[in-house]
Amino acid sequence: MTKVQIVGVPEHFNLPWLMCIDNGEFAQKGIDLTWKDIPQGTGKMCQMLRENQTDLAIILSEGILKDISHGNSSVIIQQYISSPLIWAIHVAYNSDLQNIEDLQDKVIAISRYGSGSHLMAIVHAKEMGWDIESLKFLVVDTIDGAIAALQSGLAHYFLWEKFMTQPIVDKKIFRRIGQCPTPWPSFLIVGNKEFVHKNPELIQDILEVINSTSQEFKFIPSIDKTLAEKYQQKLQDIQQWLTLTSWSQDQLSQEHFDLIQTQMKELGQIKDPLIYKQTVL
Repeated sequence: MTKVQIVGVPEHFNLPWLMCIDNGEFAQKGIDLTWKDIPQGTGKMCQMLRENQTDLAIILSEGILKDISHGNSSVIIQQYISSPLIWAIHVAYNSDLQNIEDLQDKVIAISRYGSGSHLMAIVHAKEMGWDIESLKFLVVDTIDGAIAALQSGLAHYFLWEKFMTQPIVDKKIFRRIGQCPTPWPSFLIVGNKEFVHKNPELIQDILEVINSTSQEFKFIPSIDKTLAEKYQQKLQDIQQWLTLTSWSQDQLSQEHFDLIQTQMKELGQIKDPLIYKQTVL
């Protein structure tokens, strides 16, 4: 059995991986695939890829392209989620902040620098016409850290995936005052470059397993109920999420690659311009 480490956020997007592991589908191909949840998000996963703490990651498109431009020697293996991610903009439930315009010059809670919560806050600020150079951030690591920061007033707002924070909104801990969808495919399968180039057949076997499951995922009987129970979501919220979410079995296109890179460059987040054929498998 060939040991492979993969990491990702503990969110509903990644249930197909857990199912394939539990069903022994990777094991049938001689692959001992170990999944590790990373609640800190993309910034932490970028660090793990840099430090060879993982072979593979399911990671946000904008975050990994930024990090590769700063020296992360990883390669994009394939798209994973081709639909946009809907970033909800949250304040504490009892906050005096009522409208998006009220957030200008306020402190933004982020999981880590380089994570989606950081980069999409910059994207949103640019869309609002705010001075992105003057944005103020507070690193909170996880959603629990964001809750504490917003409730204490150390930070004022926080961006995270809309459906994963819905239970927190329902409990009147967060209040959602807007949203900011990504204008590109949201999640990619990324690998440590040395590992990927040394194991081309292994990578293809992994893709064959996950692509087969992700292609049929929405049609699994009662998958909505399974997701709602596992991720503590209301059934109607999961059903809506399923209609908005598309799993991909294709490579990230040059068009989307260029779109993400151009946007990140405009925001001052891309250090050295990336070449598609050197970055994408």
